[in-house]
Amino acid sequence: MSNAEEQTRVMSADVAVARRRRVLIIVENLPLPFDRRVWQEARTLHANGYQVSIICPKGKGYERSYEEIEGVAIHRHSMPFEADGALGYALEYSWALAAEFLLSLKICFGRGFDVIHGCNPPDMIFMIGGFYKLFGKKFLFDHHDINPELYEAKFQRRDVFYRLMLALERWTFRTADVCVATNESYKRIAIERGGQQPNKVFVVRSGPDLRRLKVLPPQPELKQGRKYLVGYVGVMGRQEGIDGLLTAVQHIVHGMGRTDIHFGLVGGGTELDAMRKLAQELQVADYVTFTGRVPDAELLAMLNTADVCVNPDVANEMNDKSTMNKIMEYMALGKPIVQYDLTEGRVSAQQASLYARRNDPIDMAQQIVALLDDEPRRKQMGEWGRERVKNSLAWEHEVPRLLAAYETLFT
Repeated sequence: MSNAEEQTRVMSADVAVARRRRVLIIVENLPLPFDRRVWQEARTLHANGYQVSIICPKGKGYERSYEEIEGVAIHRHSMPFEADGALGYALEYSWALAAEFLLSLKICFGRGFDVIHGCNPPDMIFMIGGFYKLFGKKFLFDHHDINPELYEAKFQRRDVFYRLMLALERWTFRTADVCVATNESYKRIAIERGGQQPNKVFVVRSGPDLRRLKVLPPQPELKQGRKYLVGYVGVMGRQEGIDGLLTAVQHIVHGMGRTDIHFGLVGGGTELDAMRKLAQELQVADYVTFTGRVPDAELLAMLNTADVCVNPDVANEMNDKSTMNKIMEYMALGKPIVQYDLTEGRVSAQQASLYARRNDPIDMAQQIVALLDDEPRRKQMGEWGRERVKNSLAWEHEVPRLLAAYETLFT
């Protein structure tokens, strides 16, 4: 047998083994395939021979209770309300956990699964994973958010709910057979705070998919007749710093007298209406377009038209340790960035970004204007960022790490 034939035989055997492995992914906070990280993971596992089922909530544009997309079976449950406040989150998460468990029973007695791949937030899916471990199933924890820090960022306190978040996180790590972390900061938390073994924690970044994030011609009408456009994509939530960004817009327009700049803010969330109202109060509503949640085509149109993209996430324990998907998406499209000086933000963007003083919207405003007025620098930063994504950060570079985590799970 030739070397090529032997290699083909081994690869076929590996795929055959993988095809006997069945994965159930559970995600609470976003529908699929809208959740880009989880969808990339699901598609990758399916492409490598795994049978993949998903449980997730319904959402705008994703109202079907069941559908199969690209060979992945997606089961969606209803979410009767979107939480705001500690009690609201407790009710939302309890409802979701019950719905997820009922759907997991349906899948268990249907196509079945060998692994539960639980994605936070919240840190409650370990209860389902722990139940099925009693019957020989594996539990992989996919660590998307550090929930104790997220709670503190939202509510500015460390109370009984904060301590509950720490306990839930600890129980999650102790239940997990293998953990996947989005960056090195999260890996340290898994090991130091969660007590996980270092060889059971794999860093799998949320690398952008360059097949989806295509560089396209700008659409000048999105600039609303102005010379420049500053783009943003993300959740309109309490901890995303949109209020600070609007303060920066106010300084740019009324403090610096720059009326040639428009801002396109893409995304939905619990604070969207409040941010629209704040823009009116700050007298900058005419300079800001809030799109709400929109399809990819509209998102890409806004970002491809933008001259500069911005990340206004405030400096706190949550954001300092978290990798923001928007940063790498901006870089994938060749856009220069302005953000606050945060640890993981620098790790991702490096030379593709300018860094404003932490939580200083006036300095952010000045950095935005300085970058808009320096076209050669914008071009250089944008090109450097896109090359960094292509060579280091794109999803294709993360695939081997995800597959290695699963191989560890089964050994």
